[in-house]
Amino acid sequence: MEAAGETAAAVPAEELRAPAAFVAPLQPEVAAATAMVLPERLQRREAERQQGVERQRQKKEAQVVKEEQSEFFVAAFAREREAVEALLAAGPLEEAAARLQGLQKLLTESVRFLAPYEVRQGQEAVARLQGDLAARRQQLQPKKKFAFRALKKEAAPGSEPRPPKPAQPAVAAPAPGYGPAEGEPGGPPLCGFSGAEDEELELGPAELLQRDVVLSELRGCRVRLRGNANTLRVRDCRGCTVLCGPVSTSVLVDGCSDCLLVLACQQLRTHRTRDSRFYVQVTSRAVIEGCTKVSFAPYTWSYPGIERDFESSGLDRNRNNWNLVDDFDWLATDKPSPNWSLIPEQERISCWD
Repeated sequence: MEAAGETAAAVPAEELRAPAAFVAPLQPEVAAATAMVLPERLQRREAERQQGVERQRQKKEAQVVKEEQSEFFVAAFAREREAVEALLAAGPLEEAAARLQGLQKLLTESVRFLAPYEVRQGQEAVARLQGDLAARRQQLQPKKKFAFRALKKEAAPGSEPRPPKPAQPAVAAPAPGYGPAEGEPGGPPLCGFSGAEDEELELGPAELLQRDVVLSELRGCRVRLRGNANTLRVRDCRGCTVLCGPVSTSVLVDGCSDCLLVLACQQLRTHRTRDSRFYVQVTSRAVIEGCTKVSFAPYTWSYPGIERDFESSGLDRNRNNWNLVDDFDWLATDKPSPNWSLIPEQERISCWD
């Protein structure tokens, strides 16, 4: 026992503390690593905070700019609308039409920063003025002078009867019990088709040039409008295909179903329509209301002279918002509307003849 005690006593104190001395050098390294991690986390958090502050600042500035633009639009739109109303009351109609087209262009170019209700109010005002312009044009048209008609001569015995004259395009007239569509003038429309069934219908450039066109109560028809119309109204049609050249101002589709519509215009409004496909060239955002199962694709129709008609219409071929649709029945901003969709690329029609 004493020998063992002497041996233990003979061991130097430094050697007995050797394990502690071996571990000690690691402690400063761990501390240094911990010290490095903490500043990195703090720096990252600070950077994230600064980014959040910058985003809020940019958002606030964008909101201020948007409000300023909206205020400018409201003032400019009201001023131009009053000018058009004054010209319609007692001024040259051609000047009124030019100012009205400028008003439509102002609305189209401002859609991107306007609230949906402001867009709707503007569209309704433009549609009302277009109706007033069409009504004034009708009032100023010269009335037919009274003249005696020559009596029909009876065909001589044995002579061949004259062949009947070819039927003229039917002029659309308001259906009984069905009021005019929104923005449509109260009088009879100037050009179009009504009440036809399973027919091929067509109007050319001379018949369409800057005219207001109405297609109503058609069933299973194929309509070709080759030319530049001023406005187009398509209402209460079923199972029809409508191929239309560039329209200078607005197109209204109302109360239709199972239709295929190929349209180029500044403004497209679609009401109470279902199960229909649209191929569109539109410079503003299309608007739907009371619609279900409507789908959209870019405009693909072409015909000889279409470039001339686009130039006459004033539409910008390089600007097409075919895939931007505002649904006035769908207010949620975080979810897409279930009432409209885009036609898949592999299902789109490219040849119409």
